[in-house]
Amino acid sequence: MTKTSTPETPEAPATPLKRALTTPLLFLFILGDVLGAGVYVLVGQVAGESGGAVWVPLLAALALALLTAGSYAELATKYPRAGGAAHYTRRAFGPFTGFLTGFCMLAAGIVSVAALARAFGGEYLTVFVSLPVALVAVLFLAALALLNARGIRESMRVNVVATLIEVGGLLLIAGLGLRIVLRGDGDFGALTRLGTPEHGPLAAVLGGAVLAYYSFVGFETSVNLAEETRDPRRSYPRALFGALGAAGLVYGLVGVAATVSVPTGRLVESSGPLLEVVEAAGGLPEELFGAVALVAVANGALLTGIMSSRLAYGMARDGLLPGFLTRVLPGRRTPWAAIAATTGIAMLFALTGDVATLASTLVLLLLVVFAAVNTAVLALRRDGGGTGHFRVPAVFPVLGVASCVLLATRVEGAVWARGLPLIGAGALLALVAARRHRD
Repeated sequence: MTKTSTPETPEAPATPLKRALTTPLLFLFILGDVLGAGVYVLVGQVAGESGGAVWVPLLAALALALLTAGSYAELATKYPRAGGAAHYTRRAFGPFTGFLTGFCMLAAGIVSVAALARAFGGEYLTVFVSLPVALVAVLFLAALALLNARGIRESMRVNVVATLIEVGGLLLIAGLGLRIVLRGDGDFGALTRLGTPEHGPLAAVLGGAVLAYYSFVGFETSVNLAEETRDPRRSYPRALFGALGAAGLVYGLVGVAATVSVPTGRLVESSGPLLEVVEAAGGLPEELFGAVALVAVANGALLTGIMSSRLAYGMARDGLLPGFLTRVLPGRRTPWAAIAATTGIAMLFALTGDVATLASTLVLLLLVVFAAVNTAVLALRRDGGGTGHFRVPAVFPVLGVASCVLLATRVEGAVWARGLPLIGAGALLALVAARRHRD
């Protein structure tokens, strides 16, 4: 991957949003958004799909995510503004594709926040107190909306602390896995145990990679903050690839620790699978790691909520959503109307779905988005967009599209049944938006 040699002043569209993010803050945003409920909640299901060796589908998912990340790096540095994938595909293919892509991205973000809200009220919380999951989800989402509306800088400060706690918790799991190995209780044979009675090793890894992909999604949300980033053409690629590399390393260590420490069946049955590693190692209060896991889930929801509100704001400014969503708090300069709308819809999803179903639906929606973005980056090569932006070799977007098709073939029929109506609704609204745009 290369960068053109003659840097110029980054595109700076007129905007009421404040440029407050530095490279380290953006790195921590992406890392905090990637590290979270995916690995804390879904490790057991990934193990069940792959047949045991969790680390293999995790690293396979990272490789597939990096293909699409290259396209995002080029487009975010070429067109640094809120709206992200919707803005890119609209420029490449017109308002219909722009709206449909943006709608799928927005729906994915809202579904993700809903899944994380339900995860927050699950087994990790019951270490401390048992409360109705629906009540916890609603109160949790309301609190995150208030923090989001307070300001991007305040939200990022919370993210810095939370991300350090998340990383520390996952490194703790890796350390506990090492402890189990050193005392002679590790099952090294599980590290190469792939395949299930229904699927051979390759199919099992791909099935696990679909769920593991959820552990890496989040990097795409950061493009919606390019407009609030100082010098995005320089900062964004460094933050993006640095964060994905760091996340891949941490996930690999956690995957190995979970695989050697806990029998696959026990991981699959647990809704708090990393607590099983803590219990197997012994000597550490479950409450401590339960608190770390709750911070991770909350941070992922906060960052995805920020993305969703900025995306809704950007689409509204492009005329793809109702204009009232562009309303900004005068003093805070945060998109309060978009925050309120996305939070309300997330509450509805949280009250009507479970974590596994919502997570799988999110992956399906994002595969549609990623295929469109990988195609758009090639189409927009006709638009010079100035120089100085990141440029990815053409083979990477092509492979990115192929990876989306490959993963889509591994999505279960029940998830398609839930996701297709959302995609269909987006297509109908896109037709209306495209016709209004022509008029």
